[in-house]
Amino acid sequence: MAGKPRNLGLSYIDKTGVRRWREWRGIKDTLVDYGWWCVMWKDMIKFVLQSPLQVVKGIFRYRWMLTYLTLPQFIDRQLEGMRGVQLRAGHALYDIIIKHTIDIIADSFNADQNIGGKKSLADRIVCFDELVPTELMAGFPNLIGIPVQTIPIFLSSMINQQLPPVYLDAIENFGVPADVCPLPSAEAGVAAEGDFPIFGKCFIACNMPCDGSIMTTSFQDRYFKLPTYCLGVPLRYNDDVDAQKYAVEELRGCIKFIEEHTGEKFDWDAFAKALESYNEVTRFHLDLWEINRTDYPQVTGPTPWLYRMYTYHLHGGMDQRFNKADKRVRRLMTDAYEKRLPCSAEMRHKALVWSCPANYYTNFSNWLEQCWGIVSVMDMETHISQVIIDTSMPETMLEGVALTYQRATMRKHTKGGYRNAVDEMWRVAEEYNVDTIIMYDQISCKGMDGLQGIFDEQARERNINFIWVQQDLMDPRTISRRDMRRQVNQYMTSVLRETPVDPTLLDFDDCDAF
Repeated sequence: MAGKPRNLGLSYIDKTGVRRWREWRGIKDTLVDYGWWCVMWKDMIKFVLQSPLQVVKGIFRYRWMLTYLTLPQFIDRQLEGMRGVQLRAGHALYDIIIKHTIDIIADSFNADQNIGGKKSLADRIVCFDELVPTELMAGFPNLIGIPVQTIPIFLSSMINQQLPPVYLDAIENFGVPADVCPLPSAEAGVAAEGDFPIFGKCFIACNMPCDGSIMTTSFQDRYFKLPTYCLGVPLRYNDDVDAQKYAVEELRGCIKFIEEHTGEKFDWDAFAKALESYNEVTRFHLDLWEINRTDYPQVTGPTPWLYRMYTYHLHGGMDQRFNKADKRVRRLMTDAYEKRLPCSAEMRHKALVWSCPANYYTNFSNWLEQCWGIVSVMDMETHISQVIIDTSMPETMLEGVALTYQRATMRKHTKGGYRNAVDEMWRVAEEYNVDTIIMYDQISCKGMDGLQGIFDEQARERNINFIWVQQDLMDPRTISRRDMRRQVNQYMTSVLRETPVDPTLLDFDDCDAF
């Protein structure tokens, strides 16, 4: 349904990406937006007041901490132009992400030995690699699992595009080649700069998603100086029974390792309870996907993949706030679908977004929707593990968690052979009845190299618009946000001969923006 252009680009201050004024969404939606904005500030202020001394120490000790004070602007970017169900669902889901993130930062600062944290709290923490979902920690209810890279670099790089280059330059000066994937490079850079908090009794590393993560583990291992267990996850997860037996044995070894270094005993009942909660979150996502397969998708843009990735890795079945938010959003999107309400002012193209997205431009799919009417109904980072875990016995629980781990973010589709990288993309495209595919070309990743010709040829056979968008994951200096937009603009104007939904978003400079 075509609507009046919103002229969103006119409110930007050049280069900064900061708005001259807040977006007007009509009386009702503006009040909803403002109400959630106040809730966000309340949570942030509450966090500071709970441990003001530790927060101040953290701000002066870690360069990444100031990034989290810009969270309100980050949420504004994700929800730009959204109305109705999109706006309400987005705020409800981002609210839980913010609350959970604040809890992780609070635990980190209160335990951090770099800034005088409590040793008793530090000794209750098990450090995790960010790509190891934390469900295992549910079996240790007296311990706290913290994904050590998530707060200093992974989430902060999504909020502030200016932060990762500092750590990339640091590790390159240390001797790591510049053509390595920027994600593990930046993580190694955080270690080289001494910007990881110090706490924990042991560290769980893993081999996901690629060799780069194995490399960065060596830097982190030297920095943390903790006993380390490397959780080996099979690469070809669709293969034989022996691979699955190996995966289960790796989990058993990990549990035993944590028991030995913390003195805690694994609680299978607590583990089962958490996995039931995890299953409920998975079912919510399956319901969301079911609606997005129709002609009336309700939750689109960056919200599905950011929320799916966060809940998959960090919910762990231990925070019921996620389940409550899911119930709220399920009601919203189900009611809207039953009324056949459109998700966007104008949906010209139904799109699948594939391959790894740029951390420094998380709201790119929102720009696609607001500028060109290209509505992302599914993407690779959303379409990860769909396993419902059988909680009837310890063995079935471990088998389910093992299958889940093997289908993790950045692992399920870009690794494991042609069937996972190519065939599944076309299957998902057909399932969601899309007419457009946005294919990220992460130039520092070798995972999809050599497949461009195959993708282009198969897209022509299927009569699907196939738009390649180059990006560099964590480094906007190589390919900027503006460069990413230009690639889409060129395709839409020269190939499809279309005009933008909102011409003011066609070209703008946000090189200095967070």
